[in-house]
This record gives sequence, C-alpha cells and structure tokens, in this order.
Amino acid sequence: MVGNRPQFIKSAPLSLALRDHGIEEAVVHTGQHYDPELSQVFFDELGLREPKHRLDLHTSDAALMEPEIAAAAREERADWALVYGDTNSTVAGARAAAALALPLAHVEAGLRSGDLSMPEEHNRIETDRLAQLLLSPDQRSRETLEHEGVDGRIEVVGDVMYDASLLFAPLARERYEAPHAPRTYVVATIHRQANVEQPRLGRIVDGLNRLEETVVFPVHPRTQSAIARYGIRLAPHVEPTAPLSYLQMTALVAEARVVVTDSGGLQKEAYWLGVPCVTTRPSTEWVDTVEAGANVLVDDDPARLAAAVARARMPEDRPQLYGDGAAADRIAALLGTLARA
Repeated sequence: MVGNRPQFIKSAPLSLALRDHGIEEAVVHTGQHYDPELSQVFFDELGLREPKHRLDLHTSDAALMEPEIAAAAREERADWALVYGDTNSTVAGARAAAALALPLAHVEAGLRSGDLSMPEEHNRIETDRLAQLLLSPDQRSRETLEHEGVDGRIEVVGDVMYDASLLFAPLARERYEAPHAPRTYVVATIHRQANVEQPRLGRIVDGLNRLEETVVFPVHPRTQSAIARYGIRLAPHVEPTAPLSYLQMTALVAEARVVVTDSGGLQKEAYWLGVPCVTTRPSTEWVDTVEAGANVLVDDDPARLAAAVARARMPEDRPQLYGDGAAADRIAALLGTLARA
C-alpha cells in the first residue's frame, strides 16, 4: 500500500528487490496524494511499476481507505500486506489487513518521536501493534518495539530510503542542475498539517525571512493555500517554486548549504547527502541525526531557526546511519522465506 510521496520513493528499491526474488507484487495506490507533482510524477520519473489498484480516493481519511484496500487485497488473494511509514494510508492498510486476518509487514517499524500530538506517532504505534513482521531501520527501533512488547517478529534490515538514495542520487545530479552555485542557498520545505496553520506557519516563514541567504522553497499545495489564505508575505530572497519531482528535489538538496524542513524523510536524505538540517518540529523520529550533530530541532521559533541555519555545519566524522543500502534485498528475502514456510 502506498499513498504519498515518501512511500512512492520507498517502494522503488523494494519493488525491484521483490521482482529479483520472484515475488509477485500488486501495488495499491490509495490516492492520499493525488496532485500529479506529488504522485504520478514519481511513477513516471523513477520507472516504478504502475499500481494495479488505483483507488483515487483523494482523501487522508483512514476510515474511507480501509474498505477499499480490503477489497483490493481480497481480489488479489494476497499472502502478505506490506505497508510503509506512518501515514493514514499506512494505518488504513494495517487495519484492512487485520480485518482480513492477512499477515502484515511494516517497513520502518519501531520509529518513535515521543510526541503524541502528532497523528503520525499514533499511526506508527497502531501499525506496529498489528504487524506480524516488523522491519526496523536500526537497533534503536528494535529496542523500542521490544520495550513495547509487540507480538510480531522484529528484524533490523536498514532503511529502504537509503537504498533509494544510493540508487537515484547519481541520476538526479546527472539530470538536473541546481538553480544557484553550490552551498550558497538554503532549501526549505513545510507541509505538515500543524505547520500550515496559524500562528505556526507565520512564525516559520518569519524565520525564513530572517535568513541572509537565498531560500529555495518548493511549496506543497496545502502550504500554498495556507500562505494565500492567511496573507503571509515571503521576503524577496525566499524563492517559492512549484513542487519538485524526487530527482529534482534530490539534485537541489545535494548542492544546498542547509535544509530547513518538517519532513521526516528529508531529514535523512539531507544526512546521506552530507547537508546539515534544521527541523521545524519539536521532536523527530530520526533522533540519531540530532545526536550526530547534523540536525537541529527549532520547533516554530523564528529566532532559533535563523540562528540554527547560520551555525549549521555537517560533522566531519558523522556515523553511517540506517543501514548499508541493502534493506530492500533483506526484506524481499524475508518475505520470500515466510511465503514458502
């Protein structure tokens, strides 16, 4: 089950690995992200196999997704349901699998921010409680799941997003040029629901407006609507753009000096690309990037945001985080073994 931008990216290396292991995959696209620049472009640009089931629900309501996902799973007579991450599509797929007594595998199991005000945190916890196979990116996630006493089998496999980064970053650099000289600009992305409401959105934009460097700001449709609705002003050095494809975004981030974001995936991608990150959230599920000194949490404080960007540097001796680029192959091998058992 996939439904939004990060899940399309995560599914790419795993789809290839499943194919290599002779495992048939029927992709269900819920339609949680339906804007072409946030959805179809990923299938076109990354060469992903077209979804067998396009639900086109155009909603983030898990209750509306669940019966449609269940119907697709029944039609396929599936052996396993596979869900990614922490979105409403994820938890809808998990609930559908539970209703059908269909074994569930959860990619990115065990991640926790500790912030129960975030819907994503509730989605992670519920999905992990329902899963029979918990595919964790690191040992910290395994320990979290063991502490919570989940019933499923826990396997540390690494992060499929790192697989995707290794696969696509060279292609991105080859295909797209950055709009400014390397390390002379900041990239900003803001899209989480809490951050596109007032006063948070205005405070975050205030922080971007205080920066001295050019800020390239690919604007999510939801964020664009909020900026217009609230009459928020962007300073001249903040350059809004339409949403970018994954490869365009990767090429843009790879040459940036700093990334300012509320995206979980982009915190990791920046780390792997060697770019420091400033996160406009009070917490993160990717705490290792903070502990390594590559990521700073500033919440919605404009002064802290500006100061953190000014000071941001990538640690020279940063550790390798979240696997070795072979997570997808490990997951496919596990699913193949379990399917034959």
